[in-house]
Amino acid sequence: DLAVAPLVGLVRSAAAEHPGRFAMVDLDGVDGSRQVLAGVLGISDEPELAVRAGSVFVPRLTRVAAESLDKTRQNRQRVDPESTVLITGGTGGLGAVLARHLASEHGGRHLLLVSRRGPDAEGAQELRAELAELGCRAELIACDIADRDRLQQLLDSIPAERPLAAVFHVAGVLDDGAVESLEHDQVEKVLRPKLDAAWYLHELTASLGLVEFTMFSSAAPLLGGPGQGNYAVANAFLDSLAAHRVAGGLPATSLAWGLWAHTGGGGMHEQLAAADRARVERQIRNRLGLVPIPARRGMELFDLARCQHDSLLVPMLVDTAAWQAQAHAGVVPTAVRGLVSVTVRGERSGSLARRLAGVPETEWDALLLAEVRTHVAAVLSHDSVHDIGSDRAFKELGFDSLGAVDLRNRLSRATGLTLPATLVFDHPTPTAVATYLKTQIQGKAGNGSSRRGVGEKSLVDGLDKIESMIAALAANDQVEGHVEQRLRSFGLKLNALLAGIEDWDTDESAEDLASASDDELFEALNNELDSSSSAGTASHDGRA
Repeated sequence: DLAVAPLVGLVRSAAAEHPGRFAMVDLDGVDGSRQVLAGVLGISDEPELAVRAGSVFVPRLTRVAAESLDKTRQNRQRVDPESTVLITGGTGGLGAVLARHLASEHGGRHLLLVSRRGPDAEGAQELRAELAELGCRAELIACDIADRDRLQQLLDSIPAERPLAAVFHVAGVLDDGAVESLEHDQVEKVLRPKLDAAWYLHELTASLGLVEFTMFSSAAPLLGGPGQGNYAVANAFLDSLAAHRVAGGLPATSLAWGLWAHTGGGGMHEQLAAADRARVERQIRNRLGLVPIPARRGMELFDLARCQHDSLLVPMLVDTAAWQAQAHAGVVPTAVRGLVSVTVRGERSGSLARRLAGVPETEWDALLLAEVRTHVAAVLSHDSVHDIGSDRAFKELGFDSLGAVDLRNRLSRATGLTLPATLVFDHPTPTAVATYLKTQIQGKAGNGSSRRGVGEKSLVDGLDKIESMIAALAANDQVEGHVEQRLRSFGLKLNALLAGIEDWDTDESAEDLASASDDELFEALNNELDSSSSAGTASHDGRA
């Protein structure tokens, strides 16, 4: 459903940023599916499920049985040299890599490279000359492909003797931010060149008899990458659009790429300094298990993908050791659980609070600060906490919105607290966060005591009410049937409680007492209180 697809991407991102708070269930409208909905909602560790005819399915990535590279080269699908191939984002880093590959390896002779700046883009003229040496005529056009009228004009300009045969939609823009922080302009900036352009390309070429329609999307939203709600919306639409086209008999593939390495052009990550780019790559590797794809390896994966017939493929290089480490910690992306052999164990939520309970409160500050610094080092991919100054601002340490979400989620798991998404902005240093955690943990403990006090008051009020009702019964001087049975059962439980039976003098035993049936209570009383023989032969009607 193309109308729902963007919402799917948004919820995926929100679920990654706020684990346990969002879930998405896709129902097929069958009565049997509605009947199991209540049970499905109880599946807490799966943020995305589908119910079909009463059966529950979860999204999982599976390996594609790809041909060898040698066989792929022999059977590769070549481009008609007399046709035109359109590449959006054609002068950017990734678009240029694809253009060279189509010209040198697939026989592309007429490429239409479209971008925001066209021939004025950095490196555009050098790219044109390089393609010319490969025997390819490249036309560089500046066009806003998210403008339907301008895109129509562009398509109408393609000569009839060189008809359009293939579209490769590579264009894209990043403007990351946590879901609740996204501004309207940020959403528009990302959706226009990716989502809007994809839809117009689909609409305006549907009747042209294309041989190929390939869109470049991203694996990050599929893996639960936080901090990219707008990008997740756009790419989820592309993935669904590919399925929509195939269902309608049109060619389409969405390639949800992993992380690309530096390609030397004006790509989405290309403007970062080398040190910043390396830091971002380490963080993505730790969070999602993605390894940067070199250009040559990426084009090998592209060729392998062109030999498949799936509407959605995920070409990526991964660090399986990172996935296994995440599985041990209980935070491996749900989509790859079928690819990880390690049993998910994970640290129990709230383990830090339990450790604090075992040490004097005078030691809490040091323990909490050490915990915060350890998680900060993990988020920033530092090998040691020695690099993490206790009073250095998170912004100075290199935090971005994704890092802020990651740290909040880690500390939420460790403490069992529901922490705000603005944690590192409201408390901008490790020391400030540790102090905040201490007040929250102390407050939680205090609230527990308050709740017990409220519970005792409720119990006293309830006993007063029971007392008055018993007095009314006594005045009536007639108690029999079901009321008599309930009163006798209640009396036995009350006597057992007041007797303070040694075996029941623990929290666990108190829970057993509260949930015990009449028969179980009779048996316990017989064993512990040496009841009379009449009690020993009590029947199931509750009489003794």
